[in-house]
Amino acid sequence: MADTAAPILVLNGPNLNMLGTRQPEVYGSETLADVLELCRATAARFGREIADFQSNSEGALIDRIHRARGAEAGIVVNPGGLTHTSVALRDALVIPEVPIVEVHISNVHAREEFRHRSYISGIATAVIAGMGIHGYAAAVEFLATRAT
Repeated sequence: MADTAAPILVLNGPNLNMLGTRQPEVYGSETLADVLELCRATAARFGREIADFQSNSEGALIDRIHRARGAEAGIVVNPGGLTHTSVALRDALVIPEVPIVEVHISNVHAREEFRHRSYISGIATAVIAGMGIHGYAAAVEFLATRAT
């Protein structure tokens, strides 16, 4: 069971550090800093805090997930392209034993066929896609108000 006073981890995978400049017609003009500011403000409304981590390296993401065990109350994860390719990331996300919300800025189901398959969705408590960065706020609110 997660500590409800513990922070919520907002985890971002490959290329999300390029938000605001990478394909703004798909991902919008907001930056990763904007995403994290929105997450912090949302968490604060519920008396909660976030921890955040972004990496373009699968191994670094897995190592950070391992450190979440016993330290974070839930995980908001946008795995980026690893969503569709990484069994290792999926296996790591089970380790902390906390609720997980998978978030995608774009509607992955309205995009290329290969984006329709997620290794993460099957272990996620909830999945949000297509809400832009507001999906992160919805995920943080869900986890902040969820009885764990």
